[in-house]
Amino acid sequence: MNSTTPKAVSKSSKSIYYQVFTNLTFWVLIAIIAGVLLGHYSPENGIKMKIVGETFVDIIKLFIGPIIFLTIVLGISGMGNLKKVGRIGVKALTYFEVVSTIALAIGVAVAYIFQPGKIDKAGLALQDASKYTSSTAEDFSWLKFFLSNFTLQVLLAAIVCGILLNFYKKREQTILILERFSNVVFKGLKYVMYLAPIGAFGGMAYTIGKFGLATLIPLGKLMLCVYLTMALFVFLILGSILKYYKISILSILKYIKEELLLVLGTSSSEAALPSIMVKLERMGCSKSVVGLVIPTGYSFNLDGTSIYLSMSVIFLAQLYDVHLSFFEILTVIGILMITSKGAAGVTGSGFIVLASTLTALHKIPVEGLAFLLGVDKFMSEARAITNLIGNTTATIIISKTERDFTELNLDRVSE
Repeated sequence: MNSTTPKAVSKSSKSIYYQVFTNLTFWVLIAIIAGVLLGHYSPENGIKMKIVGETFVDIIKLFIGPIIFLTIVLGISGMGNLKKVGRIGVKALTYFEVVSTIALAIGVAVAYIFQPGKIDKAGLALQDASKYTSSTAEDFSWLKFFLSNFTLQVLLAAIVCGILLNFYKKREQTILILERFSNVVFKGLKYVMYLAPIGAFGGMAYTIGKFGLATLIPLGKLMLCVYLTMALFVFLILGSILKYYKISILSILKYIKEELLLVLGTSSSEAALPSIMVKLERMGCSKSVVGLVIPTGYSFNLDGTSIYLSMSVIFLAQLYDVHLSFFEILTVIGILMITSKGAAGVTGSGFIVLASTLTALHKIPVEGLAFLLGVDKFMSEARAITNLIGNTTATIIISKTERDFTELNLDRVSE
């Protein structure tokens, strides 16, 4: 017995080392740490890494259109019930509005409890906010929102094609061709994801090199409040919703850990969109639900962005000692319920939405955005991660309510 023990231990340790060093999550985490170190100790080189992070995200974006289109077309054409498409859409939009409104309310509540804006403005670094404040006179346009949102355009085209395919005589042959093409696209995505550590490294090195860890100190209280609120929302609200359906939020977070780290490194939830769709299907959600809910959620279910926007309004009100009545707070939530839906797809659009909200109130100086710009990049990770978890949860819940969810062991699936 003793003679075989060392071999067993050796084999076991070799297996552990193999699992660690062949795990993409491990390398993404190492890349993020390396990016922080480079950006902090050599800012000029860190800034040069911007092109590395952006190139990776741009490559991933090439897959977003085909994956959304193919998933939705195949999902609808294989569903055989067009009423179900409409039902899923209504359920998803209702869920998005309710949950994102809760997110807005939580953002306001935490900002009032911890009062992150009760600090000295003199110690804050000013950034140029003119490109955002100059856009405040322009009213929010749903048409402009649609035309600037590639994901929504593909979503609409795919729904139309999926419906038409149900009436096409050569439906079966067309589906076979699309399935083959889908396999090629997903295989290509699998290989591109091996570049995730490089993308995460470039994104993090640029962020730290450009903005510096020192910028966090004056607005540290706001940062802590934002991250605390995001955590409360994920574990308390989303966790409770999942628990009602007998699913653990911790098991979900463990299952999508690679996507969470990728978003953390690149500050872009879009970087994880294709792979999260793959994982949700593998987990047990139907192709039709994944195809409809995830792309729609990336435009209409931005829980993290909702929290950030509502907290920012209250933060600036506190910073300028502006008292908001209860009715004005409800007005803020009401305005953001609509305009926060336009904070997707375009860089800086969140600031434009924030500027529009401040303008509508006529009480808080729009110039206050200049105080937020320096630290915004460090909060974008929290927003993107919360948005990702929120859309993952939404897809699971809609699948559950549609009884289109196959119960699987998450630990086994993730292996």
